[in-house]
Formats: sequence, structure tokens, C-alpha cells
Amino acid sequence: MAVLTEYSAAYTNSYITVPPVMNMPTEDGGVLMFKYFTHTFSATADVTSSVALFKLPPGQVRLILPLSYAYVNWTTGSATLDLGWDAYTKMDGTTQAADPDGLIDGLDVDTVGFRNFVGNATGALNTNFTTTGVEAQGGTLLFNSKSGVVIRATSQDVAEVSGDTIAGFCVYVIV
Repeated sequence: MAVLTEYSAAYTNSYITVPPVMNMPTEDGGVLMFKYFTHTFSATADVTSSVALFKLPPGQVRLILPLSYAYVNWTTGSATLDLGWDAYTKMDGTTQAADPDGLIDGLDVDTVGFRNFVGNATGALNTNFTTTGVEAQGGTLLFNSKSGVVIRATSQDVAEVSGDTIAGFCVYVIV
């Protein structure tokens, strides 16, 4: 083995490459923005009912899940939350398919309380992080869309009851 001194891609772009390559603002020097959401189910809802929480703006946007939280009061036992997106048009004109659990797959919300969008109640990483590239992007996900991206919460395993609530915020970086 040998001692190595290596550089991240962003560091290489700024300080090693000659002439320097500008990093996108979603990687270096971007502006943090917040999307606040709150929702109360108005009636009992069937399994796989969902709620559109917010819409990310068009363009290049990096959603930062480790800084994002929600208070979830879904009262039916064994409840889990999936967080994903509706289908959208990418900047190159192609369609990105909807993925109802593309951000979070099965966040344990069995007990009422605050949840971080990175870890389950046990502190384990959400299972979808290893399949969508969120883990490889440091708990973030980069979207490039023409008209924005709707972020949606779904209860895949239990029915929602009238009065069940979710309220919180997501943090993102925009160009």
C-alpha cells in the first residue's frame, strides 16, 4: 500500500485543472432554498393514496435530503412513507418516468414524530439510497427539468385516516 493524496471532482475542477473548470452552482456556491409543506387528509384514503408536497423549480436543482425534515402523524399502525417524484420532462426533451419511492422507500412512520429524510427510525439509511444513486451523491439528488418536478409522498402499505398530517420542509440548491 501507499499513501495517496487525491482530489474530489469539484476540487480538481477549481484548483488542479488548468485553466480551471467552473463547477455548477448546485455543486459549488449555490443558493440554499426551502420548500415548506403541510397537508391534512380530509377523508379516509385507500392504500397507495398520495399527496403532492411541493414542486421544485425548473432547471438544475439539487435536493438535499439530510437537511430535510417532516413531522408525520399517520396514525394507522405499521405505516411507512415513500417519497418520490411525478414524471417530468428533462432538459434534453426526454421524459423521466415517475418514481413514487425514488427518494425514500419505506421510511418507518409507525409512531408520530419528526423524521429526517435520510434515516429510518432505526437510523439506517433508507433502502432506496443504494439503488437510485442518492447514496453516491451524498444524500442528494440532482434534477434537470424543463418545467419543474413534483415531489410526492405515498403510503404504500396502509390506508390514511381523516386527520392524518404531514408537515415539514425540504432543502435544495438552485443555479
